[in-house]
This record gives sequence, C-alpha cells and structure tokens, in this order.
Amino acid sequence: MRTTIDIQQELLDEVMKLTGAKTKNQAVNEALKSQIQRAKRKRLLTRKGTIDLNIDLDKNRQR
Repeated sequence: MRTTIDIQQELLDEVMKLTGAKTKNQAVNEALKSQIQRAKRKRLLTRKGTIDLNIDLDKNRQR
C-alpha cells in the first residue's frame, strides 16, 4: 500500500543505520514492527498478576 508521509531525514537515516535496512520502505516497516512489539509487551506487563489460571501443578505433573 502506498502512503505519502513526511519523515525527518535524520530519523530515517538513523533507523536505516541501526537496523541495517537497505531501503526507506524496509526501515519504516522495521520501525513500525518494533513499536508494535514494544506496545504489546507493555500491555502484557500491565496484566501481570491479574489473570488467575487456576492451575494445579501437582495434578498436571502426575499425568
């Protein structure tokens, strides 16, 4: 999908350097994937200790 966006050249250059991206498209995609991963990890961390799995480890280990 083609989209026109205005990105600061310095930011794009730094992303390309840090990620090893050979194209602008690759650099933007890598940056977006990285941001998505960080957001998902952050969301999971906020749920720490809030999910009750109700697992009986002793029963599961007996098989």
